[in-house]
Amino acid sequence: VNVGFEQDGTGGEFSRPVLVLKGFNRSVCLVVPLTTSTKDNLYNIPIGEIDGKNASVIISQIRLIDTKRLYKHIGTLDKITFQKIKNTIKKMF
Repeated sequence: VNVGFEQDGTGGEFSRPVLVLKGFNRSVCLVVPLTTSTKDNLYNIPIGEIDGKNASVIISQIRLIDTKRLYKHIGTLDKITFQKIKNTIKKMF
């Protein structure tokens, strides 16, 4: 998914992995981009290894996207880490 200029991806499609937080309908979902950059702050939460690299979610870059922009399923996050991410987002708002 190309999620915007703040966190552009790489390659010809400028794709970037995202964590899908919630699907609202068949057309729209709420996502958080992933990064391999490790920063120790409230807005970057480590989620483990994705495609052989340690990854974190970038909570500050949360956004709604069209589901047509999703094209490849990478994996499923464990429930404990997913809940930690959701709790952090709730604290922000």
